[in-house]
Amino acid sequence: MAPPRPDRITPLWLAHHFPEDYDRCVRIGRTHVCRRCLVLYPVAFAVLAATAGWHPPTALDVALVAGVPLPGIAEFVAEHLGALRYSPGRQVAGTVVVAIGGGRGLARYFTDHADLLFWAAVVVYGAVCAAAAWARQRRSV
Repeated sequence: MAPPRPDRITPLWLAHHFPEDYDRCVRIGRTHVCRRCLVLYPVAFAVLAATAGWHPPTALDVALVAGVPLPGIAEFVAEHLGALRYSPGRQVAGTVVVAIGGGRGLARYFTDHADLLFWAAVVVYGAVCAAAAWARQRRSV
């Protein structure tokens, strides 16, 4: 486990960024809050609540859970691989589409904890994003 960073001024649960990346956060009072998380969770939970109990055709659910998030996943990967410069507006737009798919996926998950579409999206998109984040971290060392 890495030693604590004395220069961190915001608790990890509010901003999982170090001070050099606080441009990826919004300030609420004196606290930095991750911009992506600030958008992702409320939108995903709103979509979850709005679509709970809804049973659309499978093709529509595949489009919502696997297709709609693709631009946001692509933005995350391109930025972390250095192909795009960081842009708060683009980050928010990409996060909204990821949250729509994530929220619908959560609605499916709460209906069936073994839902293959939900878990395929989690595993594939999670692995792709983790690999991009890992590559960015390796580049900056």
